[in-house]
This record gives sequence, C-alpha cells and structure tokens, in this order.
Amino acid sequence: VRLVINRCAPCSLDLALSQAASEGILFHSLQVSLCFRGRLAGMLSVLLSLAPSASSDVSASWPNILLLMADDLGIGDIGCYGNNTMRTPNIDRLAEFGVKLTQHISAASLCTPSRAAFLTGRYPVRSGMVSSVGYRVLQWTGASGGLPTNETTFAKILKEKGYATGLIGKWHLGLNCESAGDHCHHPLHHGFDYFYGMPLSMTGDCAHWELSEKRVDLEQKLNFLFQVLALVTLTLAAGKFMHLISISWMPVIWSALLAVFLLTTSYFAGALIVHADCFLMRNHTITEQPMRFQRVTPLILQEVKSFLKRNKLGPFLLLVSFLHVHIPLITTKNFLGKSAHGLYGDNVEEMDWMVGQILDALDTEGLTNSTLIYFASDHGGSLENQFANSQYGGWNGIYKGGKGMGGWEGGIRVPGIFRWPGVLPAGRVIGEPTSLMDVFPTVVQLAGGEVPQDRVIDGRDLLPLLLGTAQHSDHEFLMHYCERFLHAARWHQRDRGTLWKVHFVTPVFQPEGAGACYGRKVCPCSGEKVVHHDPPLLFDLSRDPSEAHVLTPASEPLFYHVMERVQQAVWEHQQTLSPVALQLDSLGNLWRPWLQPCCGPFPLCWCLREDDPQ
Repeated sequence: VRLVINRCAPCSLDLALSQAASEGILFHSLQVSLCFRGRLAGMLSVLLSLAPSASSDVSASWPNILLLMADDLGIGDIGCYGNNTMRTPNIDRLAEFGVKLTQHISAASLCTPSRAAFLTGRYPVRSGMVSSVGYRVLQWTGASGGLPTNETTFAKILKEKGYATGLIGKWHLGLNCESAGDHCHHPLHHGFDYFYGMPLSMTGDCAHWELSEKRVDLEQKLNFLFQVLALVTLTLAAGKFMHLISISWMPVIWSALLAVFLLTTSYFAGALIVHADCFLMRNHTITEQPMRFQRVTPLILQEVKSFLKRNKLGPFLLLVSFLHVHIPLITTKNFLGKSAHGLYGDNVEEMDWMVGQILDALDTEGLTNSTLIYFASDHGGSLENQFANSQYGGWNGIYKGGKGMGGWEGGIRVPGIFRWPGVLPAGRVIGEPTSLMDVFPTVVQLAGGEVPQDRVIDGRDLLPLLLGTAQHSDHEFLMHYCERFLHAARWHQRDRGTLWKVHFVTPVFQPEGAGACYGRKVCPCSGEKVVHHDPPLLFDLSRDPSEAHVLTPASEPLFYHVMERVQQAVWEHQQTLSPVALQLDSLGNLWRPWLQPCCGPFPLCWCLREDDPQ
C-alpha cells in the first residue's frame, strides 16, 4: 500500500496514521508533500514502527538516491540555465519535472576541495583538503594526501542505514598513505560498497594534449636539472683532464649517469604520467592501465546500468561522477563534430546523452518514482582552457570569472537540479542560497540517518526548501575559500531580500582588462598576483549578479553596516576552525614510487583485464 499525504493538517495526519495502525495496514513507502516539515521525521518513524521489522524492510522505506556530478561544467552550458545553442534535452528534462536551484554554490572552485566538501558537508579547510602553497588539487595518484580517514561521508552513514552504496567515475580524493596497497583514502574506506572508475582525474596529459596540467612543467624541470648536471659533469671532467682538481673518476661517472637518467625521464615524462595516473579500477583492482579512451564512456554506462539492476530492490545510493567535461574532452565518434561549440560542445552533449541513458535505465528497472535524482557540477567552467584560438572550457553565463577563482561567481555558482516524482513539485525554481554541502544533511536525513554531532557540519537540510514548506534557505552566510585563504563571503539579508557579496582578495587578471588569468592553468590564491582589498569590494548580487558594479560608501548607504555584519560573521566562522594537516601541501602532494598503483612489476604498469563493453 502506498500512502500519499498532501497538505494534511497535523490532527488529520495523526488521525490517519492511528486509523491505519488500528486496521493493521503495513506501509511500504511514503510520499509526502506537506506544510508541516517538522512532523516528517516523526511520521516516518511511526510508519516504520508499523512494519514487522524496520531493518528487514528498510529497502521499501527509504528513497533510492542517484547523484550525478559533472566535472568542470559551466552553469551557462545547459539549456535550462539559459543556453539556447547547446543541446541538453535530458538535463533540461530533469529541471522541467524537478526543482532547479539558481543560486547553488560550490564550496571551492577546483575539483579536490569541492568534492571533499560535497561528500562531508564541510568546508574543505576543516578536513585539510586544501593547500597553502599553490597545489590546488591532488597532483598524483601516487601521492600520500587524501580525504582523512576520520572524516565522515554521507555514503558511510547511508551504508550503516542499510543502503547499497556505489561510486562510478572520478574520485580525486586520494588513494594510499604508506604503501601501494593500503588504500587508506580509497572510496571503499569512505563508505562506498562498490567503486569503478579513475582514482585521480581525467587530465590533458592523459592524451598528450598541449593543454597540460603536469607534463610540460615536469619536462621543463627535468630539462633544467639535466642541464645543471651536464654542466657539472663537463666541469668535473675538464678539471680532471687538466689536473686542476684532484678527484677520482667516480663522481664524474655518477654525475654523467644521473644526467642521462634525467634526460631519458624527460623524454618519456608524458608516457610515465599516462601510466601513473590514467587508469581504471574496480574496487581495489586495476582493470585497465593505461585506460583506452574510446572504451570509457560505454564502460561507465554499463557499470551504472549493472549497479541499478543489481540493487533495484533498494535502497541504494549511487554517485555517478562523470569524467566529462574535463579536458582532454574524450568524446566518442557518434558525437564528434555534432555541436555548435566545437569539441567542448560535443563533450557536453555526449554527457547529456549519458544522463538520458541513465534515466532510461531507471525507467527500465521501475525505479523512477522511488529515486531522488540530483544533478550538479563540481565547480564552474575553465576560462583558461584555450589553445590555438579554440575554447576547451565551459561558459559560466553572466557570472564573472571561472574555475580556480575562489570568490568570483563564475567559479562557484553551478547548476543544481533535484527530481523526485510525486514528492518534489515539478518545475519549481528556487533562488535562495544553497550549497553542494547541503546534499550531505539532506540525503542523510532522508535515509533516516543522523547528522554527526561531534563536528561542525556546514551544509543544511534542503528538503523544506525543495518541498516549499520553507520560504528561505538556512544559509545566512556562506564563505568562499581559495586554498586555505578566505577570499569572499556572502550575506543573505532576508528581511530586505538582499544578497550581499564581499570580496577581501581577488586575483589579478592577465593580460590587463581580461576576465581570467590567461597564460596560467588557474588564477593564484596568494602572492603577488592577488589584490588584498581595503576596504573590501562590495556587490549587491540581488541587483548585480554579474558583479560589475562595486558599491562604495558614497553609493550604498548600508556599506558600513554590511561590512561590519559580514566581518562579524567571518570572525565567528573562524572561531569554529581547528588546526588540521593540509593534505594538498607539498609533502602530501609529491609523487612517491612506493605509493604508485601498478598492475604489473613496477615500473611496467600495463594491463587490460576486461573485455570491451557489450
């Protein structure tokens, strides 16, 4: 029996439950759309108590949860967010029959810290998933940094509540601590029952692109060291021949051998990175090293469909973490050259097709009405991904800045869509401030779990807002970090309906007058290439979402009041921070040979252990 309660008064709700209990009705699922959100938890517990065993029938009591996370997608890349030249019918369909968030904010403007915040519901500075020296993300699979084992993810809590939990796609939150097989940061150590995908991330270096995250810098450093050693070797050899120095030939020989090694390593640097970072794992086993790009999209879809089929009796939590639309924009031949926006547009439209395939799989398994779906991007699109007059990064719509910029809206405002047929109102649009961190308490409480009380959780339960039982978001303030440095903060002044944004630090765009840091991979967070503003920059996002007009004491009567209130909120927030080890600083972000996953004798890391997808 399915009980559907719409806008019931408290007395009639209690009466309905009492009458049903007296008649011995067993409720197997519940859809709720009511104005009394505070009664939801109690109502669900009553319904569960009516069942013979809550633990034995948990699969029928809680919704399935499907989370879809794009990589580097700009908010302006999707039709339902205003793009009329990019074809995204499947994502648009989610918004048409679901709830669209127009002020959905990422906790960071780059992958690793944003995803850490998403999974834990906490600013990444709390877990140490930030840096202070410019290493913005985890650089190597063979590094020791990663999501600390004492952090609690929503997957861990849902697993304890009886959910089957899976992650398919990108991880990028670390792998090993002390040996190549300890897997201390692995998804399976953070609450996921099943993992298939990339431990690190898709990168331009995986395909030997000119847009390189590591290869070019590594080659330059190795070449410089080779030149230094070659000079040292020649100097020692000349001094030895001319009897100017009295040393044995051993230092000369070792110096020459090391110089040859550096030159060889520099020549093969690209291949080394491909084998070290661009591979696929199933749980703890490497299945493909290096990965074969044209197999990846079919393999990801096959894994998603297989997971849904295996767990269709529910409940399940599945995070599909797309490798799209990060460079090198690996796209299958069916979508190449089909969009109006080059290779980037092709990749976006292929990802949308993948979303459609996943939605069809839900329909096939009869899971559509019992599954809460969430779609978002980890942060804004990259403006600096340009090469040879082509743009390989996303469009962030009317918002200033992009990926890597800690405070500007273009780097942190992302698409956010929820769909749950029969529960969430179709076509609803919410302009209140929300965060990717809000997914943590939302899914935990939907699954009957408890939000941890032993730590600060920065996310807020979104369900009242999604249902329409709450008028405003629970976020009065949101902080915007770049690495460990606070760059900006926003204040939602609810009594005035105003959204203030204060920038303490902004990057220096290059060249002058540009809207990004061209010539770099991303804008810096500190140092000479940022500006510390005194007084801070003030914007009214409710009237100026593009952050085009700086407010001053002369133009804004509330200037000093806003500054004082935001500064007070920042101080209060900082009092809640505790010292933690920074996982992305130099020591945790260096490649270590003994931590390198390898499916053969190191360094012969090569294998293909599975057949092509069906």
